Amino acid sequence: MKTKHSLGTKLNPTKPIAYTLLRELADGQFHSGTDLAQKAGISRASVWNAVEQIEAMGLLVYRIRGRGYRLAESLLMLDREKIGRLLGEHSPFGVIFLDEVESTNTFLLEQAQQRAPHATVVVAEWQRGGRGRLNRTWYAKPCGSLTFSLLWRFNQGAGALSGLSLAVGLALVRALQAFGLPEVGLKWPNDVLWRGQKIAGILIEMQGEAFGPSAVVIGVGVNVSLDTTIKALINQPSADLSILAAEAAVDRNELLACLLTQLNIVLIDFEKFGFLALKQEWQRWHWYQDKRVRMTLPSGEVNTGWARGVDDSGALILEIDQKLKSYHSGDVSLRAEEVSS
Repeated sequence: MKTKHSLGTKLNPTKPIAYTLLRELADGQFHSGTDLAQKAGISRASVWNAVEQIEAMGLLVYRIRGRGYRLAESLLMLDREKIGRLLGEHSPFGVIFLDEVESTNTFLLEQAQQRAPHATVVVAEWQRGGRGRLNRTWYAKPCGSLTFSLLWRFNQGAGALSGLSLAVGLALVRALQAFGLPEVGLKWPNDVLWRGQKIAGILIEMQGEAFGPSAVVIGVGVNVSLDTTIKALINQPSADLSILAAEAAVDRNELLACLLTQLNIVLIDFEKFGFLALKQEWQRWHWYQDKRVRMTLPSGEVNTGWARGVDDSGALILEIDQKLKSYHSGDVSLRAEEVSS
């Protein structure tokens, strides 16, 4: 048995043959080196090298003489045909599937500059350098999260899209509830929580003129299965979807179709009516509503007050010393604060 963890370090791109073997090993059964070599059309030495790369991705591979190779746990990998069936023939989405990429957002921003069509989606088995808001790192192993980006072209400019990250968060909550996840909530401005622990995040990046049109890349990451190695790298309480299926892996194909369906509904409403039409529903899912919270501003200033929801533009409202103050999205962090009795 042998494993190596390179997570949290700068990784070189994985060779495509490693993903070819990973799909063979995904069933969690033993496969002999000879069979793997024949199916992939490579040498036994190349099989050994590919397994080394799979281990470098953070996956545990058992090697037993006389039996071959086996993943420590089975994987449900992305399935282009299944996702197509789930979305239906009238789906507005054009989905690009990647084995791995540095960042789905960065990749799609480049595609947007080359006139990629509206509703283009990029989904990857693994992001080597996934990132979130405030340039935080998104940690995950292959198949351990659902990471994708969606290109949405608006006629409006950035100034008219205030509250978009909140609208996207609402779409995620709707989808996760429909997927069977209870006790979800929203943390302003771009996180989805389960029992107060982060289970999904959003990163929105825009291109275009101030008054429109604009191209918006919406990055979404959902924790599907976090192991102790990953959890040790994350600097906040985190949860994953393994709570939904103790005996079987969550099907990320079904999850992606569910998320895209809800995103389509919410984004169309947002474009027509703005965030105001979604405000009350967002506040119903606001995890910190009417709780005492602490907000750290980019300057380092810390403000403590009571979270009173959001205004019509999506700015967070804090009650501080019996006065209401609004905070717009930016370099802001928010944490629940214990109230002394």
